[in-house]
Amino acid sequence: MDDPILWGTLPLSYLFNPDSMRWGLGSYDLCFTNKGISTFFTLGQVLPTHRSAHSPFGGLFQPTVTQAIRLLSRRPFTHENEKAEKATTSLKHPGLIDPFSEGHLTFSTNGHDTFPAPSAYLSRRHSWVHIFPEGMIHQTEDRIMRYFKWGVSRLILESEPMPDIVPIFIEGFDNIMHETRTFPRFVPRPFKNVRVTFGEKLDAEDVFGDLRARWKKMRANEESKGGQLEVGVLNDALKYSEEAVSLRKECTRRMRQAVLDVRRQRGYPEDDPKNSLAETWLREGPGREGRKEDGSITKDT
Repeated sequence: MDDPILWGTLPLSYLFNPDSMRWGLGSYDLCFTNKGISTFFTLGQVLPTHRSAHSPFGGLFQPTVTQAIRLLSRRPFTHENEKAEKATTSLKHPGLIDPFSEGHLTFSTNGHDTFPAPSAYLSRRHSWVHIFPEGMIHQTEDRIMRYFKWGVSRLILESEPMPDIVPIFIEGFDNIMHETRTFPRFVPRPFKNVRVTFGEKLDAEDVFGDLRARWKKMRANEESKGGQLEVGVLNDALKYSEEAVSLRKECTRRMRQAVLDVRRQRGYPEDDPKNSLAETWLREGPGREGRKEDGSITKDT
């Protein structure tokens, strides 16, 4: 319920202009389980995202993250080296070419499925991508935030040029669909208070400029050794080296701090710095979902 309620704050005119609507990341195992549901969420500009806890295709470097980076970037991204003669006919009609058969306008999340690739379209340059960086439901009375997933750092460090960034803090959605609700569990609870607090657009160059400069230098060094890399594509050094990991950690920490600044506007106390660390939440152990010792409730989204 979070996503449709959140963007219900926008004027209705946004619904009639897909170019002004957000792109979001949706769980593959929830939103893309069959053709009907998959079509619904695809038309709703949701990108299929594998979660590592539920799929071997999840993680920071999956193709969907590449799509998100490219949607934020300057140009459309097509497979320029593909040959047009590979195209096949559509619906077995000899005069109707299927543009999706070449792979120009599609991408795969696991090597077997096929989804439209929105970043291939000129109209999708500098798109709006919205994410919930905690990556799972976390319900607490004092609105404590979990650590942010590193995917947000890839969007900030690798998009070209740097995207505009607006931090948002939401509260009260758990009252609509709380994890402890009983029958009828599937029915949202009406007449609940929900607050959406939009922060000011960040001075992204001031907040992240030094990190992006380090990233660009690192990327240029790798490209000088192995050739140019497409936007959103990384070699092993850019994925796993100590410097790359350090940059993602710091970028994610700063993004979380920006959201905490908005949270503070709502009158909540300062956050324990340990909450920003993934290591802190390892105390949850293998039982990721359910009520925790601190009274919070977690669930994969």
